[in-house]
Amino acid sequence: MSVAPDSVSVMQTLSRAQARRVALAAQGFLDPRHTTPTMRTFNRTLTRTGVLQVDSVNVLQRAHYMPLFSRMGPYDVSMLTRASEKSPRKLVEYWAHVQAFMPVDLWPVMQHRMASYRPERGKWVKAINVELDEKVLAAVRELGASTARELESHLGGGAPRDKKHWGWNWSDSRKTLDFLYMVGDLAIAGRNSQFEVLYDVPERVLPREILERPTPSVADADRELVRRAAASHGVATIQCLRDYYRQSVAAVKPAIDDLVESGELIPVRIDGWARPAYLHRDARLPRRVRARALLSPFDPICWERTRAEQLFDFHYRIEIYTPPDKRIYGYYVLPFLLGDQIVGRVDLKADRPGRRLLVRGAYAEEHAPPETVPELAEELRDLAGWLDLDDVVVEPRGDLAPALAAMV
Repeated sequence: MSVAPDSVSVMQTLSRAQARRVALAAQGFLDPRHTTPTMRTFNRTLTRTGVLQVDSVNVLQRAHYMPLFSRMGPYDVSMLTRASEKSPRKLVEYWAHVQAFMPVDLWPVMQHRMASYRPERGKWVKAINVELDEKVLAAVRELGASTARELESHLGGGAPRDKKHWGWNWSDSRKTLDFLYMVGDLAIAGRNSQFEVLYDVPERVLPREILERPTPSVADADRELVRRAAASHGVATIQCLRDYYRQSVAAVKPAIDDLVESGELIPVRIDGWARPAYLHRDARLPRRVRARALLSPFDPICWERTRAEQLFDFHYRIEIYTPPDKRIYGYYVLPFLLGDQIVGRVDLKADRPGRRLLVRGAYAEEHAPPETVPELAEELRDLAGWLDLDDVVVEPRGDLAPALAAMV
C-alpha cells in the first residue's frame, strides 16, 4: 500500500516520536509562519486548535492570544477581536474547555451542557430566586452589553455581599449573572479594557442562523465534541479526548466506539503508553516538524499535563499559586518547543512601563540541542516585538541564562 509522506495509513503501533509529530501537525505546527498573518491564516490556525482557553493572568500576554502567536508568529490581535466581537461573529466565550473561545457553531452542541447546569443552581445562588433572574435579564435587555458592575448599579446594588469569605464575595445578583451565562440565558458579547465580561442576551450576540439550528441529541453532541477533539489532537487516549472539551468518560467512551465503527478513529498503540490510543483518520504523519515556539501554560499542547509528559517527556506544572520560595522554575513559565521536542522553559514577564521583556529564569531540558540558545533568543526577540517591547533582559537564573544573556 502506497502512503503519502505526510499522511497516516491504518497501523497498529506508533513510536512516541511519530505520535509527537502527529500531535504537532494536528495543532498547526507544520504551517509556515507568515511575515504578516492574514485572516485566512488566522482562521486556518483556529480550526486546528478548536478552542482558545481564556485566563485573566496578564503578566506576559493573556492566554487566548498566545497559542495563535505560537503557531502564526507575530500577528495583529485585533483579528481575534473581530472574530469574537464583530459581525459575523465566528467565536463566542463559553465553558467549552474551561472558560474558552469556541466556534459559534458549537452553541447548539453545548445546549445539553447548559441544561445540565439548571438543576445545579445551588452552586451559584443557594435560594432559587426567579424574581431576581427576571430582574437581571430585564436589565440586560434594557442596557445592552454590560458589565456586572454596571448591572449591579442599575439594579441598586443587588443583594448584600457575603462577608464570611475573603474570596470573590459576589453579590447574589452577580452570582445570578454567572448562572444565567452558564445555562445559556445570557452570552458574553465581549470584554472591556479592564477585561471585565460584557453580558448580553444571546440573540444580540450569536448569529441568528446559529440560534435557529436544532439542538442535536445528547449522543450526537457528545460525538461531535469527541470528533473535534480527535481532529485537534491527531492521536489521543480517552483521557486526552475527554479533557479537550471537559466531557465525562461515560459520554466519551460510546462516542469513541461509534467513531471507530465509522472509521473516523483508528485504534492504535503507542510505544511506552499503557492506555490505548485513537488516531484520527485525517491525521498527518510528517517525516519532520520544524517548529519553534514558546507555549503558553494554557496551550492545547501542554494543558493536559499527563499528555505533555507522555508525548514530550516533559514534566510541567504552573507555579502561579505556589509560594515564591517554593517555586522551582518561576511564576509564569513557558515551555520552549524546538523541532518536535520541548527543549527548555523560560519564566517571562512583560515590563510594560520599562518596555522590556524580562526573562526571570531560563532552563534547558536534558535533551536540549546546541542550537537551543540561538533559537530561543530569536523567539524571544519575536515575542518582544509582538508585545511592542524594546528590549529582552535576561536575569541570572537558570542554566541557560548566561549564554542567553550574551546572545540577546
